Amino acid sequence: MGRGYTLIGERTEWAKAHFFVRLRVELAWARTCHRCSALRLCLMVDLETIREMAERVATSEGLYLVDVELKGSSANQLLRVYIDKATGVSHADCAVVSEQLSAMLDVEDPFPGRYMLEVSSPGLDRKLTKPSDFAHFVGRRARVVLKEAMGEQKVLEGRLAGFENGRVRLDLEEIGRQEIDLANIRKAQLVVEL
Repeated sequence: MGRGYTLIGERTEWAKAHFFVRLRVELAWARTCHRCSALRLCLMVDLETIREMAERVATSEGLYLVDVELKGSSANQLLRVYIDKATGVSHADCAVVSEQLSAMLDVEDPFPGRYMLEVSSPGLDRKLTKPSDFAHFVGRRARVVLKEAMGEQKVLEGRLAGFENGRVRLDLEEIGRQEIDLANIRKAQLVVEL
């Protein structure tokens, strides 16, 4: 069975105490589970809003936001935030970003359920996800997996030589410099050199 989405609805309630408070209760989208055909609430999380919040916190601390990921099921969500800086990320950097972002998330409350926040360094073999990553790490060794093969190769490994006009430049030892459309890259990451 395919997945279908149904808008359950939205209602507004008024609560009365010593003052009036308007409570907006959103009954989110429901989706049909392809395994059991039951309707389940689809917990909508605006990851772009969370990314903007994390970017503000990282920038205010002199750090660079690498990526934001949301993993796990709706009952057990893990929000993973990767930060970096030129001199390397310390435990204290992660703690500061975690505290500040956690406070912002508590106020904004973008999650309909519980979640766990993890802030860390992207590691030495970090993923390359943005055009700026390919420019920032010029000279570093990288492995690039393509959607469509170049010649007969789908996996290329070489030194990053820049990024311009939507194309990643990669110096390959056996072939020389190649230009790869960013849209043709399935995934890319730095290679640890000893």
